[in-house]
Amino acid sequence: MINLNEVGAHPNQDAAGNWTVKLGVYLPGITFHKGYRLRVRIIHEDDQFIRGIEPKNFWMSWLNGSELDLWEATVPLAVDPQSNFGRNGKYLYRYQLQRADGGDVTFWFADPFGRDAGVGTLSAFTKNAPVFAWTDAAFRPPEADQMVVYELNVREFNRDFQGVIDQLDYLKALGVNVIEFMPITNVKEDVEWGYTPLNFYSPDERLGGPQELKRVVDACHAQGIAVIVDAVYAHAHPEFCYNLVYETSGEPNPMMGVFEGEFFTRPGTDYRKQFTRDFFAQLNRYWLAEYHIDGFRYDYVPGMYDGPAGVGYAALVFNTYQFSQTLPKFAGPGGRSLIIQCAEHLPDPQGILSQTYSNCAWQNGLLDEARGMARGGYVTERFAHLLDPQFSNYPTEYRNPSSGDNFPVAPFQYLESHDHGRFINQFEELALRDLLGQAYGNRGRFYKLQPFIIALYTGKGIPMLWNGQELGENWGVPDSGIGRNLFERPLHWEYFYDVPGKALVRLHRLMGTLRRNSRSLRGLGFFFYFFDQNHLRQGVIAYRREASADGALPAESLIVVLNFSDQDAEVWIQFPLPGNWAEQIDGSRPVVTIATNDQWSSVIVPSNYGGVYRRA
Repeated sequence: MINLNEVGAHPNQDAAGNWTVKLGVYLPGITFHKGYRLRVRIIHEDDQFIRGIEPKNFWMSWLNGSELDLWEATVPLAVDPQSNFGRNGKYLYRYQLQRADGGDVTFWFADPFGRDAGVGTLSAFTKNAPVFAWTDAAFRPPEADQMVVYELNVREFNRDFQGVIDQLDYLKALGVNVIEFMPITNVKEDVEWGYTPLNFYSPDERLGGPQELKRVVDACHAQGIAVIVDAVYAHAHPEFCYNLVYETSGEPNPMMGVFEGEFFTRPGTDYRKQFTRDFFAQLNRYWLAEYHIDGFRYDYVPGMYDGPAGVGYAALVFNTYQFSQTLPKFAGPGGRSLIIQCAEHLPDPQGILSQTYSNCAWQNGLLDEARGMARGGYVTERFAHLLDPQFSNYPTEYRNPSSGDNFPVAPFQYLESHDHGRFINQFEELALRDLLGQAYGNRGRFYKLQPFIIALYTGKGIPMLWNGQELGENWGVPDSGIGRNLFERPLHWEYFYDVPGKALVRLHRLMGTLRRNSRSLRGLGFFFYFFDQNHLRQGVIAYRREASADGALPAESLIVVLNFSDQDAEVWIQFPLPGNWAEQIDGSRPVVTIATNDQWSSVIVPSNYGGVYRRA
């Protein structure tokens, strides 16, 4: 069993004031008796590029009889007057595997349990690091049906973790209460989406490293925003320790196999192996406890999934759920956990929600249909049905008949994600192209987005925005190749100030406020006015969202009308209850007065726009 207290780097000061660092690494099958030797090379960060100052070398000892072949050493951090070694600050280290005759087996590999990293393929630790003072004891993550998610690439969004902190007020105004970080662990390349992780335990130093990650999570919690991280547990970088060491030594690999992905071939994790299962189970516990994150978005679940009773993905989310129940912030009604566990299992998102401890899932249904409508210029009732996931057999609750565990579940709903070109590009592309030859979308067609935005916030499920879509971001993304994930696309923040950007941000803010303040938009009630085919002929979709009375809270009903056409439309709507129904987005349209139950009345819906009516 993996014990995180005996692996990684652990600086310590004794009662006499002397500093040491205890280092340990598991290398199953790599033993002293087989003729292997392991040493660690350590240098103070300030000396890294200074001529004449070399790393200090220390031999590791193999612990005979250890279950996972632990190699360990306790290294004194004594002051060296010829360098910065022994002083406070950050130290860089790497391992070197050799044979008894001094020949290299693996010349350079990073610590797979390293908690920090440095420039280059180096692990890191800090002597006399300050203890972070958390202020988030009162924070609780939202329920699945309360979430509005913003997926972002930290570097492209605003440089680093501090850049995210700087924009939290902006994100909150969009209605966002969950941030989904694309991968933020250490990677090899300087520009990388993060889907070939090198060190799973260390936040990327280029984004700010461990201390800055804690700061951004604490700041998010202070704003009422949960944080989930993209968990890339199906594959790794070729230089990941448990690939590189066993590839160079020829010993049986305790963790890795081959991952044949849609976009690349990489070393893949093999969940049939106990070490793999233990590695990621401990990893999740570490991130939840050390960084106070609120859950995970699991990348490419098909690469880990071996069925609802399997030892791979299903077991991982179950064990993670159980651990989360030991942490006070996840305490939900009835003893259930509020941890967020989101599966990217596109082949069967309904099944993954109904059969595993996942409370949300990525799925491309709404995205695909919206893009078809945008390119084809048509309107279909299928789009309305996709706004009601239950119509597509999505469960609303997970219930384990054996344990009795139960919690609400819902799919993510989105028009954009990092896997696809921008939605606005579906309407018209410009001749202007980026360095990869990808066309920019015509932001002059921004108004075409408006009914889709209203739909996203007023449909069922969990709305998700992607990194600048609210600005009318118009990058293209190649369908394949390294240009997808090794090309940086910083947000055009200047779009915030132009006509398309101002209009789109305004609408997102209005809709975010409306969703936050309307129980009916967060509940399960959905009624599609499918019987009036005149709606579709006019390019219009209409539906009603409802919430039942709950204690002192009265029942609530909203009527949503979307016009995807280029002409204003007069449409007839059946209003369920008498009263004055006022439009909520702009507040300037005529109030609809209804005298009797189920009375029909016409409303005017502007072109490429919509309306949301609430009874006063």
